[in-house]
Amino acid sequence: MFKHEKALLNPVQVERPNPQYAALLQEQLGGANGELKAAMQYIAQSFRIKDPAIKDLFMDIAAEELSHMEMVATTISLLNGHDVDAQRVVVGEIESHVLTGLNPGLLNASGYSWTADYVSVTGDLCADLLSNIASEQRAKVVYEYLYRQINDKHVRETIDFLLNREEAHNALFREAFNRVQDTGSNQSFGVTTDSRIYFNLSSPSPNNHFGDTQAAPPSFNNPNNNPV
Repeated sequence: MFKHEKALLNPVQVERPNPQYAALLQEQLGGANGELKAAMQYIAQSFRIKDPAIKDLFMDIAAEELSHMEMVATTISLLNGHDVDAQRVVVGEIESHVLTGLNPGLLNASGYSWTADYVSVTGDLCADLLSNIASEQRAKVVYEYLYRQINDKHVRETIDFLLNREEAHNALFREAFNRVQDTGSNQSFGVTTDSRIYFNLSSPSPNNHFGDTQAAPPSFNNPNNNPV
């Protein structure tokens, strides 16, 4: 069950309408790294999670992502202003001005519709948690790009709040991963000596190789690439 509280998670406002920036911000409403995607991904992943605490974590973050979506959509609506005028959108989606009457659509910044293909679900908790950590990091990157392209102090305050919440989710997913990192696919696969070998195929290469120091990396002086 979901419950809608008639208040935004954090208040939003704008200094003035800016339809061009509204088109950019659509990316975090209906884009591949946006709020709707995050909410749907975490909800979809939660259905077969057996650990009650981690299941609740997924659902709690998903519910908050829906509140972020509400904040983003409200900001877009304010930025669109009151006048339909596609001429004020030089680059990006113009559907808000020619199709939805300034209502924020489930579109990305280029005008492409949101799709469930953005959602990643494997049924393996380790894989899904790593995917979610990456999702939160990508969302941060998009918000950082958006922050740099607007001088409106109120919009910047909203983005700053959302950025900090993405980092909070990132940390929570990392903590959950630390709890289960020896389970699922991490327990069943990638556990032989082969999983700890670094193939040094870049020459010349620095001495500070990545990988397990217990398994020395093969080199071009070892043409069969056998562990040494």
